[in-house]
Amino acid sequence: MKPALPLLATATIATLLLAGCGDGDKKPQAGGPGGGMPPPEVDVVTVTPGNATLTQDLPGRLLAVRSAQVRARVEGVLEKRLFAEGSDVKAGTPLFQIDPRTYQAAAAGAEADLAAAKATFERYKPLLEIKAVSQQEYDGALARYKQAEAQLSRARLDLENAVPRAPIAGRAGRALVTEGALVGKGEATHLVTVEQLDPIRVEFTRTYSDLLHLQQAVKAGKQKKADAARVQLVLEDGSIYAEPGQVQFADLAVDPNSGSVVLRAEFPNPRRELLPGTFVRVRFPQAEVDNALRVPQRAVQGGPTGQLVMIVDAEGKVAARPVKTSAMSGADFIVSDGLKGGEQVIVNGLQKARPGTPVKAVPWNPAAPVIAAPPQGGMGGAAPPAAPAKPAEPAAAAKPAEKK
Repeated sequence: MKPALPLLATATIATLLLAGCGDGDKKPQAGGPGGGMPPPEVDVVTVTPGNATLTQDLPGRLLAVRSAQVRARVEGVLEKRLFAEGSDVKAGTPLFQIDPRTYQAAAAGAEADLAAAKATFERYKPLLEIKAVSQQEYDGALARYKQAEAQLSRARLDLENAVPRAPIAGRAGRALVTEGALVGKGEATHLVTVEQLDPIRVEFTRTYSDLLHLQQAVKAGKQKKADAARVQLVLEDGSIYAEPGQVQFADLAVDPNSGSVVLRAEFPNPRRELLPGTFVRVRFPQAEVDNALRVPQRAVQGGPTGQLVMIVDAEGKVAARPVKTSAMSGADFIVSDGLKGGEQVIVNGLQKARPGTPVKAVPWNPAAPVIAAPPQGGMGGAAPPAAPAKPAEPAAAAKPAEKK
């Protein structure tokens, strides 16, 4: 018979078994160590009063700074094209060859006529001095000589025009006629267009009422006039063109149909990235204001009652704040009511920001790419789940003490 376990050891093993069973039935508390999801991260900007330039995006269209239509100035059959379509050409570059044989023959005949007229004139000149010819005959020989010179100049010009050249330096477009076509018959046939693309021009309009309001605000001292000579170009995808532009022209008359004033600006285009005909927006500086509150445009939402932004309050929770915007400063809104300064406005992560929910505020980096929201049911920004606890090994069953 084996000796019985001590009574104290038996009681200790039973207590451990009961404690283990009790801990296994309990669930981990949310947010506690090893369980739950941490607050999602949101990108925020801290609203700070400062100087701002009020801007206005005005619609415009890109145009070539110079555009020349190359036309056939003489009649003939087009023999060949001498340039590559879409290539850059210099001023005076030959572009086409029109059959020159007719004009070569005309130039040769004009040269012969000129030689005959010149010989007659030079023969009459000494005869006039000895009165062997009359003054009338001498004057007639001189007139025929001058006329022959003019005919030769015209024949040489026609021969030169048989090779149409680029009138300006620029990019030659597609040829509008092909080899073998008869050109210049009754009209100056349009052969190709050469456009100068560097710099490139943009024409845009500005309403006269906006101009008057700005002048009144400047006179009242509410705003300071901005340097409107330098403008920015907003492309179709919303990006800003790297090179700033310069306003070159402002019309002195208001269009009676639209009530707008036409303006013109030029932008450097060394890489030929901008092409004529493209619709763009010109970011036009209007005025300078002090102590302005700026928030990114993407942070302002539209609701049934108006505009609002989401902020992170002192407790780290999301709260909705109604605001009113008055103008634009680049890609930012100028907030006229609803913010006082110092608020943390949420820019990215609005899909995770529900009013009253705790979040973790992270400073916004405008250059960082925007990360799409995770699908419903995903982990989002939460830490990976903790590894499941290793199950405890079953303890040996206590044997009842044998009676002696």
